[in-house]
Amino acid sequence: MLSARLGPAPRNVLVIGCHPDDIEIGCGGTILSLTRSHDNLAVTWVVLSASGARADEARASASDFLAHVGSADVRLHEFRDGFLPHEGAAVKDAFESLKSIEPDLVFTHTRFDLHQDHRFACELAWNTFRNHLILEFEIPKYDGDLGSPNVFVPLDDALVDEKIRLLRAHHATQSEKHWFDDELFRGMMRLRGMESATRYAEAFTCRKLALLPA
Repeated sequence: MLSARLGPAPRNVLVIGCHPDDIEIGCGGTILSLTRSHDNLAVTWVVLSASGARADEARASASDFLAHVGSADVRLHEFRDGFLPHEGAAVKDAFESLKSIEPDLVFTHTRFDLHQDHRFACELAWNTFRNHLILEFEIPKYDGDLGSPNVFVPLDDALVDEKIRLLRAHHATQSEKHWFDDELFRGMMRLRGMESATRYAEAFTCRKLALLPA
């Protein structure tokens, strides 16, 4: 397996999730790793469908995941869960408002995801950020739609433990769901770690990457 380091280090990161725990599940460990390894990192954290108690969870969770960044901008929207494609114009406006961020790196859902909100978010991310590095994260769920990612971010035991601890601490409304447990979260990272010849990892799909000779 070819391993490489991105350079220069990203300074401005945008993460987009549809629901309050999506970012944490899909790329929470990677975000924690970035905040530890890059000084003065600026992160814009966007949740498209967060209202009531779940908005409170999203805000508190983002605060802890971004505790070590130089600058954090948390943006919560209240689009109706499961209906994002049917609120297309308003959601599109929300994405257009993100252009001024000019991120070095964008994390969002993968287009293979069978959840309609997730697919739509991915589509709009690519519409909005056509000359940016976009890494698409995966969300395990009942649909069984996990693909074959091609980018892996190794995580040490401490980051894995912290990701799971923060997920548990901040998303109590999901605690009774059959899929929301430590074993699933750790198992996903262990599987992707095995695939990348390490122990734990988060995995992403990268569709376009320009390699610039040094």
